[in-house]
Amino acid sequence: MDREPLFFDLDALFSPRSVAIIGLPQGMKTGKLFLIALQDMGFPGPIYPVNPKAEVIDGLKCYPSVSAIADPVDLAIVLVGRQFAPEVVRQCATRGVKGVVLFTSGYRETGTDEGRRIEAEMVETARAAGMRLFGPNCMGLYAPRTGLSFFPGLSRTPGHLGLISHSGSLANIIGRLAEDKGLAFSKVVSLGNEADLHSADFLAYLAEDEETRVIGGYLEGIKDGPYFLRTLKRAASKKPVVLWKVGLTPEGGRAAASHTGALAGSEAIWRGVVNQCNAVSVAGWDQWLETMMAFYLLPPTVGKRVAIISGPGGLAVSAAEAVGRCGLKLADLAASTQTELARHVPPTGTSLANPIDVSLNAHMDLTIFTRAAELATADPGVDAVVVIGSGLDEEANKQYAASMIEVRGQTGKPFLMVAIPGMPPETGRAFCRAGLPFFDTAEKAMAAYARVVGYYARRCG
Repeated sequence: MDREPLFFDLDALFSPRSVAIIGLPQGMKTGKLFLIALQDMGFPGPIYPVNPKAEVIDGLKCYPSVSAIADPVDLAIVLVGRQFAPEVVRQCATRGVKGVVLFTSGYRETGTDEGRRIEAEMVETARAAGMRLFGPNCMGLYAPRTGLSFFPGLSRTPGHLGLISHSGSLANIIGRLAEDKGLAFSKVVSLGNEADLHSADFLAYLAEDEETRVIGGYLEGIKDGPYFLRTLKRAASKKPVVLWKVGLTPEGGRAAASHTGALAGSEAIWRGVVNQCNAVSVAGWDQWLETMMAFYLLPPTVGKRVAIISGPGGLAVSAAEAVGRCGLKLADLAASTQTELARHVPPTGTSLANPIDVSLNAHMDLTIFTRAAELATADPGVDAVVVIGSGLDEEANKQYAASMIEVRGQTGKPFLMVAIPGMPPETGRAFCRAGLPFFDTAEKAMAAYARVVGYYARRCG
């Protein structure tokens, strides 16, 4: 089936004027989280609880059915059991609801004929009415700017990262961690089984969305490969697309099938797709989060020449090795830079070549870190600066972070901060929130930076 004629303007669903929660429980059960999430996010429009056994839930007037709501309903979140969902979808279609989020599971992912039949029936009902389905087995939509949320405690700060996820839990987790990593979202969609809308539909949408500058995706399966390939290629030509694809091994494929009913794929084919489209493929949570952070916080760059500034000498050497392994280059510092460094870096146990080994002296005198960073960024032979350092106590760490943030503000060059083992988490959060990506190790920092450099180099080429 050709999916492209099904593309529609999703802005209306990411900006609903009203939301109905069908099957909202009276007590503190899982479904109550959707109401709490919308209230926590400050959703500005009316919220209509639907429960035929209640007149009021949490101070809101309750309705026996969606048909009983007199005012327009743009988005419905359906929490009822599988056996009741088809009728609820029919009522929503008749009522003129624009979009339905099906939270409940028990459909295609069960592997049963009955589950597949019910899922197909709901899709047919929705499409006949021009209504769109999210899921089933999904969390739905999160858009901070418009007050949409699917879980309490998610960041209320709007930003420029668009996210597509087949896992609602991972979308929840990253939404809660976002601010600590310097990330903020434009639109997030949890797709579940993809009975109606596919990941490719949202790739096409986010590629054109002016609020979105970076696209991230967690994918368990791909429907309609040719359509996905076309939309991925188009999206990646406009903005970075960072994809974590699972189900590429027999073990992962079985897990994905039981989770969302996704079919397993070939790792070799996936690599070919990624290379052909200039998307950025990652493996695992750490790579996914760190790579999205790097694209989000770093300026577009094709510069491979890296300067390393480090207190611990061993970490400086390992960082230099990571530079080479990731296809980057150690910058050749100008003689004038090294001469100026010699005025600030004590001669004992240090090195003025690249890596710039400032030793333990810099941890006790933070101005050494500051001046070394200023000189490295000013060197015309340096494209990016990596700093591995810390203070010796809590107050010194605050001073260290403040000074590095100030130096970064003076230059447009990429700046990557790396932890020393034992550094308090607050320091990393301070860097990320100020726009400096922070990594646990130099190896992770260089891998993420190499992905950024590689993407922009291929796009420019």
